[in-house]
Order: sequence, then C-alpha cells, then structure tokens
Amino acid sequence: MQTLEIVPPIEKSARRKHRLAQIPPLETGDCLTRPEFERRYTAYPEDKKAELIEGVVYVASPVHHTGHGKPHGLILGWLTTFCAATPGVDWSDNATVRLDFDNEVQPDALLRIEPSVGGHSTIGVNDYIEGAPELVIEIAATSATIDLADKMKAYRRNGVQEYAVWQTYDERFDWFRLSEGEYVPIQEDADGIMNSQVFPGLRLAVTKLLDGDLAGVLAELQNGLASAEHTAFVEQLKQPSR
Repeated sequence: MQTLEIVPPIEKSARRKHRLAQIPPLETGDCLTRPEFERRYTAYPEDKKAELIEGVVYVASPVHHTGHGKPHGLILGWLTTFCAATPGVDWSDNATVRLDFDNEVQPDALLRIEPSVGGHSTIGVNDYIEGAPELVIEIAATSATIDLADKMKAYRRNGVQEYAVWQTYDERFDWFRLSEGEYVPIQEDADGIMNSQVFPGLRLAVTKLLDGDLAGVLAELQNGLASAEHTAFVEQLKQPSR
C-alpha cells in the first residue's frame, strides 16, 4: 500500500521559494518572448502590473492619486456610462491584452465591440483579451511617456482603431484614429468637443476633462447618447456579425 507524504506548511513554503529562485523575476528592460513573460508574471503574482512592449518588459511604478488614480476613475466613469447605453460594447480596466508575440499590455481603460456584432478582439480561455480592442486609453504623466512611443507603435501596428493618451501633468489629452495604417489626431470641434469615429455618440468635453469636472464630462456625453448617430449605432449593433 502506497503511503502519502504529509508535507508541513513550512516545508511547502520552502519548496515554493526554491522553485521561484529558478524563475527570474520580471525587471524593467528584460527582453523576453511573450510566453516567457507570462511564465515569470505567473510565478510572481505579487507584481501588480508589468507589460511587454515590443519585446521589452516594463514594470509599473507606484501610482499617484492626482496624477493617475483620479483621472483614471474619471475616464472609467465616462466609458462605463457610454457602455450602459450601448449594448454590444464592452469595457475593461487594466485587463491583460495579448496583441501579438512581442506585446502583452494592460491598458488603463479600453472599449471593445463584442465579436458577435463585428468586434475584432475576443476573450481567450484564460480570460485575457486576444487581439486589438477598438479604443484604448492610457493615463500618463507627460509627453515623454512610452505611451506615446513604442506602445503607440504597437497599438497602431496591431490595428487599435482609436488611441488616446491623457498627459495629466502636461494638462493635455491626445486622441488618435487609425487612417491608412497611421494615427491621425482627432481634433476638437468649434465647441471644444472631441468625437469618436468608431463609437458614434462617444463625445468628450476636453476642457471639462482636464478640469476634473466629471459632471460636465457626463453632461456632454448625454448629448452624444441622445444623438441620431448614437441611435443608428445601437441599431447597427443589434445586427449579428456575418
């Protein structure tokens, strides 16, 4: 009869530490494949956020409230309000997105159209997003951020249709749309409003956003949700993808 070895908790912990010692932790600047990146990330779940951008690892620094956390929440309030009025559109906050073999990112916020109604991304068996969401938004400190460098290139190459970066310390919000393989800026209209080309009705009062005025941002969004363009978009999303 085979006997089972009862391993004391302390010994189990020691074995895990020995196993982890054989798997290097993620460090900013590491050049890895996506499978190796995921192996190390899984081995060290205490790492809160790390991304693979063009084959290079970037481990996030601690997050500030006014420079990141609060603006992040404002963006999420704007996007989730749009989703609540737009069946067939999904949102996420810091979800892992597998773009390609060299890029696995965690955007601060995103919107995606469900694949059943024509969206380009799917949810994999491990609950990661596979492929390019239609809209990605990053919260950054200044224009010197990687969000406007290699990460932007990766999003463009993989077909993210719209990409926005809020540079909080520069008090600047840049929103781009993909046109013939290049990102071109979405300009404010005469009233200081930016309009999504992929999500009709998604309107942004830029000055209100930069002032941290959530009520003002949502009031302008309601104008977009009441527009004929948004109504037509909702009807379009009711048609199954072929």
